[in-house]
This record gives sequence, C-alpha cells and structure tokens, in this order.
Amino acid sequence: MNILLIGSGGREHAMAFKLSQNPKVKKIYCAKGNGGTAMENKCENIKEKTIEELLKFAKENEIYITIVGPEELLIKGIVDEFNKEGLKIFGPSKKSACLEGSKDFSKRFMKKYGILTAEYESFTFAPKALEYLKDCIYPCVIKADGMAAGKGVVICNSFKEAEKVIYDFMIDDIFNGYGKKVVIEEFLEGVEASILSITDGDTLIPFISAKDHKQIFDNNQGPNTGGMGVIAPNPFVTDTVMKEFKESILKPTLRGLKEERIEFKGFLFFGLMITKKGVYLLEYNVRLGDPETQAILPLMKSDFYDAICSAYSGKLKGFEIKWEDKNSCALVISSLGYPCKYNTGFNITLDENIDGNVFISGGTLEGKDLKTSGGRVISLVTLGNDLEDSIKRCYKEVNKISFKDMYYRKDIGLI
Repeated sequence: MNILLIGSGGREHAMAFKLSQNPKVKKIYCAKGNGGTAMENKCENIKEKTIEELLKFAKENEIYITIVGPEELLIKGIVDEFNKEGLKIFGPSKKSACLEGSKDFSKRFMKKYGILTAEYESFTFAPKALEYLKDCIYPCVIKADGMAAGKGVVICNSFKEAEKVIYDFMIDDIFNGYGKKVVIEEFLEGVEASILSITDGDTLIPFISAKDHKQIFDNNQGPNTGGMGVIAPNPFVTDTVMKEFKESILKPTLRGLKEERIEFKGFLFFGLMITKKGVYLLEYNVRLGDPETQAILPLMKSDFYDAICSAYSGKLKGFEIKWEDKNSCALVISSLGYPCKYNTGFNITLDENIDGNVFISGGTLEGKDLKTSGGRVISLVTLGNDLEDSIKRCYKEVNKISFKDMYYRKDIGLI
C-alpha cells in the first residue's frame, strides 16, 4: 500500500521510520519531507504542498491513506476536502481542529465539559485587554488565539511586559491576524507533561508520557523554542497522575467530542501541568508533538500503521499498544542562534556507528551531502534501561554528529 505523509520535520521523519516497518507498506510519499525522509527506507519526497496539489497527487498515485503531520493544513480543512473526494485521510475535521486552531474555542470547550484548566478571559479589543491587565495578578500568560508558529504564548511578569505583548499581537499584528484575539490566563506553577494519544472518536488510547524542554538554554533559561529535548516516560507522571488525567481530562474530552458531534479520527495531544492542586489541562494539539514523537515512537513495540488503520476504521476498542520496558532521551541539535537568527547550508557529518535513531528536522539532501536548512536540525534518540542510562547514552552518541554552528542543551532530563 502507498501512503502519503504530509510534513517536513523531525516528527514526520520519525513517523516515516515507524510506518516503513510494516510489511504491507510499499511506499511512503513525503510532502515535502526533508533530507532524512529522502534517505529513509521506502520513502520518496514530493514537492506538492497545497491542499489542491495533494488531492491531485493522492488520486493519481494510488494512495491508500494520507496521514497529516503538522497542524496548519488540518486547521485549513484538508480532511474535509479529502473526505468530499472519497479519499482516506487520517486526521481531525476542520471543526475539531479548532481545539488547537483557536485557544478561545478550546478553553470554552474545557470549561463546558468540566475539565480543570487555568482561569482565563478572551479579548478582541486591545484597550479592554490592557484594562484587564492593569489589575491582573502576575505572572500571567498571554496566548494568541490562532496559529503562531509556536511563538504565540508569552509568560509576562509585569504590566509593562504584558502591554508590549498586546501591542505586538493585537495592534502591530505580528501573526497576520492570528493574534487579533488573545486569551489571558492565570499562571500555573508545576511540572509540564505531554500525553500523546490516538482516537477514533469513540475510544482514545494514550501513549506513554513525555517531558519536553522548551527553552533554548540550560536551566530553562532564554526564549521558548519548538522543543530542545524530551525524555519518556515522564518521571512526574505517576500512576496517580495518570489516573487523574484519564478520569478528569481524557473521559470528559471524549464526552465533549461526542456531544458536540465533532468528528475526530486522528492524534490528540494533551499538554498538562501537574500542580499541587491537581492535574490541569493547558492545551490540546490535534496532531503528534515535536520532538515528543521522536522520543516516543522508538519505544512503541506495537505496529504504528496498524494502530492508525484501526483508528481510521473505528476499531480502536480492544486494540492494545505495547511499549518497550525502557526509557528514551531525545536531544534536539539546533543551529546556533535559533530561535532567532541563524545560518544554514553547512554539511552534516553523521558517524555510521551511531547507537540510536537520528531524525532530521532541518536538513536537506543535496546530491550525497546532507546540509543544515533550519533552526532545529536533528533529534538524536537513544534508549536505555532507565532514565539515567538513556540520557548518558544520548550525550555520548552526540559526539558522533557534527556541523558548523551546532548547538544543543547539556541538561535534557537532568532538570
């Protein structure tokens, strides 16, 4: 069977790697893929990127099922368009993608179905937002309502900082309309956790937990990034935390999807905050996380493609996902200067004896040369018998990777 996999990051490389292991999968077309997927078994990169182009490609190339990696096309309604043409596609509908596409929509959904989340107010008029912020308890969190390429969430420690964010988002419109509405939330103190899952709309199966490290510098300093490293499972997600998550967040989320008649066959990401007061839901993502996917999929013993097909067919009930009894550490290697200005076009050298998975995020294949092409370049993933072992292995193996202006955090899993 031929698969069309949409996306070009480390997440998609990890997905392609896992999908290729199924003997029923003949070929994986990656749109547009990257230097890693170009070299991956059974994979071929294609240039098509718009919904119309991808529809045409799927029709002309006997695509059995299309799998969507990133959120942008989901929010634009690619699933609805494929369904109109009778083409199989795995992902949520445009309406259900609002769980990620609109912070205001997702917060109202959480409140309606009794899901514990931070207190909030939404604003479409900048002066009203500023008036609210004058009497706000700091720190507070300001979120752009729509897609903001991972830069739409800011923790503000003072009115001065919050005022600048409102001007940037709502007046200067740095997100081209997606920040014209903002959500202002109370700041929650605790430990973050990521729970990825798969659902057919009736059954939802959570994956093992993960802990992301967002900030660019060691000791969680500096600006937020798309993620600089992940450990899995998350040591803070105890059996008690997982039980509370399932009862207080997972079950009411499923109930809400059904009652709202929101069609959802795809991946659902739960961003959690584990606090002294309980487990709070920070956000939904309607796709797999990056770099959480890179850390988690190598631990999956079950077949990834079979899980997707079961979810698409509405047969997840009774499907069991089995996991390796190990820990993983995913270290993101970036271009120096990311998430701000950085240079690209440098040759990447990979030792052929690396003991782990190398998933490419920002790299292109030019002839036989793999070159840097983005801010986050590589996710190096190693497995260990325990957390300490997996981290140790990762920092040993990273010495077998090199390129000019290479940068990575030295404390993933240690803080």
